[in-house]
Amino acid sequence: MKTKLITIAGPPSSGKTSVIIKMIESQPGFKNHCGVIKFDCISSLDEEQYQRNGITAKTGLAGNLCPDHYFISNIDACFSWAKQNKFSTLITESAGLCNRCAPHLKEVLAICVLDNLSGINTPLKTGPMVKMADIVVVTKSDLVSQAEREVFRFKIQQVNSKCKVLFINGITGQGADRLATLTSSAKGFENTDNLKLRFSMPTALCSYCLGETRVDQDFQIGINRKIKL
Repeated sequence: MKTKLITIAGPPSSGKTSVIIKMIESQPGFKNHCGVIKFDCISSLDEEQYQRNGITAKTGLAGNLCPDHYFISNIDACFSWAKQNKFSTLITESAGLCNRCAPHLKEVLAICVLDNLSGINTPLKTGPMVKMADIVVVTKSDLVSQAEREVFRFKIQQVNSKCKVLFINGITGQGADRLATLTSSAKGFENTDNLKLRFSMPTALCSYCLGETRVDQDFQIGINRKIKL
């Protein structure tokens, strides 16, 4: 049996977990056939939130590693976990932090969640998470005017003209059924052998990647780039 894979990414506190829960709950019986893996940096309480809603979930903490590097280094193990549990769908939730990387994979349905209160230029700053997404979900839109919602949509489509933009209320679940319909067409995979990232990770191996804490230039080895002022 093939297992569908969906990547969901977005800035911290944009409402990713609420959107995923409402999307799953909008499909009767779906929560028994899907699993969620939450990728975070230092700590996360989202696994408990999923479990309170009857959804099987696990958490991976990157610690002192880049969370997106950690994600891509572990996606094969996560997929195996989903297969072992006979889930029809694996959903991964990843908090984008540096806005340089994105966990989106080729041929895998990619969703980005943005908060309508995060600032009008947020889509321009969020990088490949928005630019490479198939669907961009906007939350907290009930707290802004219709005009502000439309401007935010325009800003998103300036960055990614091909994506679908959905407005979902993470509290009431309004709009989540539309997202569920779109995710039902996600592609299934036997394994992760041929998966590739849609966007390359940064080339970076400097002294600070290796744990250096001293700032002086004498301790800056490896790949560095200096600011032009």
